[in-house]
Amino acid sequence: MPVNLNPPVASDLLPVPGVQLGVTEANIKKPNRKDLLVMQLDAGATVAGVFTTNRFCAAPVAVAKAHLASGKGIRGLVVNTGNANAGTGEQGVESARATCAEVARLLGCETSQVLPFSTGVIMEPLPLDKIVAGLPQAVKNLKTDNWFDASQAIMTTDIVAKAVSRQVEIGGKTVTVTGMSKGSGMIHPNMATMLGYIATDAAIEQSMLQHMVSDAANRSFNCITVDGDTSTNDALMLIATGKSGVTIDASNHATLQVVITEVARLLAQAIVRDGEGATKFMTIQVEGGKDEAECRKIGYAIAHSPLVKTAFFASDPNLGRILAAIGYAGVADLDVAKLKLSLDDVLVAEHGGRAASYKEEDGARVMKQSDITILVELGRGSAQATLWTCDFSYDYVKINASYRS
Repeated sequence: MPVNLNPPVASDLLPVPGVQLGVTEANIKKPNRKDLLVMQLDAGATVAGVFTTNRFCAAPVAVAKAHLASGKGIRGLVVNTGNANAGTGEQGVESARATCAEVARLLGCETSQVLPFSTGVIMEPLPLDKIVAGLPQAVKNLKTDNWFDASQAIMTTDIVAKAVSRQVEIGGKTVTVTGMSKGSGMIHPNMATMLGYIATDAAIEQSMLQHMVSDAANRSFNCITVDGDTSTNDALMLIATGKSGVTIDASNHATLQVVITEVARLLAQAIVRDGEGATKFMTIQVEGGKDEAECRKIGYAIAHSPLVKTAFFASDPNLGRILAAIGYAGVADLDVAKLKLSLDDVLVAEHGGRAASYKEEDGARVMKQSDITILVELGRGSAQATLWTCDFSYDYVKINASYRS
């Protein structure tokens, strides 16, 4: 089960004026599950996004990036689960374009005004006929208060849907931010096997919106890892409809950025808490570095180590594995004598070895918790980074071994 993660409550998810969402069951991979989503945007909305850096990016990623670059104004997004449409060559690109064309016909806009997204099994042809057949019902189902169903429609191996809303007052008016994401395994930054959609009713011009989504991603989705695998299909989209009457500029940008980043961070952490087979949620704080890059390098060495992750699953304080990961992280001039390692309030190591005050029963006590903080103090500067990861359990292997069955 997910680690201290509850499903969203439908009534807590606030509509964003200018965004309508419609879902249906298209039977793309499995029957009787929501697996197709259409989002319709009012004219005048701006859209920006960040995408996977995997060179084998999926066909919908390539098409979405091209459509965004056309500058014609996005009016629709379409998301299918059950099939990634990745590793499908030119046929996959044509299928993504055909999906956009059908959505455009139904919404009354141009094909280049639709962004496609897919998630699921790689290297299998997209069942275009099922998607096309399901789209009319999804469009018929369009409504503003449909974030709950939409968050369920984008799930793959997720156990729990992920969605959250926040509001903030800017210039005496209320601005709403609502977001949803999917992801559970094949999670690693830049981005991960995740899809994320955040919408606000503020008005934000394109270049500022792009900066805001990039900044939010760097402080949220690019700070998580489940297994170190960077997917082919990742995308995080930020939509601004302008319906609140609040225009974001240099004077109020920071206020909204905090809220958007908070929503992104909660969604990103939910992905880790729902990591395939996860039983522990670990926050890795690396402080006192020369720069953020080396803090992240050390943090990811810890987060990616199968030996560290399996020790946490077993609640076994075999914490020398963390020191080993720090040592091979690639910080060549690291002075281990200055380093300190703690688990929550328990000092584990200092001066190059076990702390004199450390008792293994204290380490075991912390490792039995479901939420654990690993603090690494490098003692070489003022930079810091915080990352989030989870353990590896038996279920992670079972889920991924039987993913296609």
